[in-house]
Amino acid sequence: WTWPGASTRSRQPSRLPPSATDAPALINGDRGVRATMIDRPSTPDLTAELVTLLDLEQLDTDLFRGHQRAGASARVFGGQVAAQALMAAQRSVDGPAVAHSMHAYFLRAGAETHPIIFRVERDFDGRSFANRRVTASQRGATILTLAASFQRPEAGLEHAVAMPDLPPPEALRSLDMLASDYADRSTQAAAFLRRPSAFDIRPCGVPAFLQTEPGAPVSHVWIRLRGRAPADPALRRGILAYLSDYALLSASLIPHGVNMFDRSMQTASLDHAMWFHEDVPLDDWLLYSSESPWSGHGRGIGRGVFHSRDGRAIAHVTQEGLIRLRPDLAPRTTIPHMP
Repeated sequence: WTWPGASTRSRQPSRLPPSATDAPALINGDRGVRATMIDRPSTPDLTAELVTLLDLEQLDTDLFRGHQRAGASARVFGGQVAAQALMAAQRSVDGPAVAHSMHAYFLRAGAETHPIIFRVERDFDGRSFANRRVTASQRGATILTLAASFQRPEAGLEHAVAMPDLPPPEALRSLDMLASDYADRSTQAAAFLRRPSAFDIRPCGVPAFLQTEPGAPVSHVWIRLRGRAPADPALRRGILAYLSDYALLSASLIPHGVNMFDRSMQTASLDHAMWFHEDVPLDDWLLYSSESPWSGHGRGIGRGVFHSRDGRAIAHVTQEGLIRLRPDLAPRTTIPHMP
């Protein structure tokens, strides 16, 4: 992830913001607060735009071209490239096998003004598993490599760590409803919180990029697709891969009390791994919990898990990213991007 205006090297930035939240804090400090939620009018179009973004154009066997957001002119969000690469891999697998893991490396920044080409290599097709390698390139240069593994469904031993006990989404406010809290403190923060999104995002506390005090490196945020969820299980996995780049590395900023509207940083996703456990229930709320076990040398690690509302572990995520402080840059140049 990175922000428009941030200084980056040759790494693929993902502009999805680190707006996961401070785990112990509650909105207004009151578990009993319930707010009336209003969806943004443009929500269905944004959902359809996201679905179109992941519907790749097939150019030849195992060769695809990814769509870009209409009118966009910035750097490509890393979650978009990873999700499109996964979609390309899924298009090359026949039969009942479904994606159970993906591992990506972000190599260069991509531009939204040029198409991205995805080439799939069929490394292995076995009785139970299949493996694919995907190279994403733009203007002749590789910007991302991804390896994905697929498995035929089968029964087996099952266990999962319990979902944390947190306020339900109905007791929390959406990011757009939080904007008024920051109108007098930061016009940029308020404007960001009001940006349209395909997702209803409700943090369980102060958004990490707006914090001012150090805290435990743990974040929780409820997320729901605002529009109609697609029925295709492969597309649902792609949407979750897109979303997994959100609210993850922000946990590595929490112990340092870094407010992204007061500080400038050089940020970029370095690598990203994801394991899918169940079909993705996009029709309902998902809890995205993240933690950061370590940061140092200008890098941070984030680990996350998606839980369904009924407590099932849907997917686990791990990412390492660049989180380099840049005091030579003017404040407020590293503004988050709304998914």
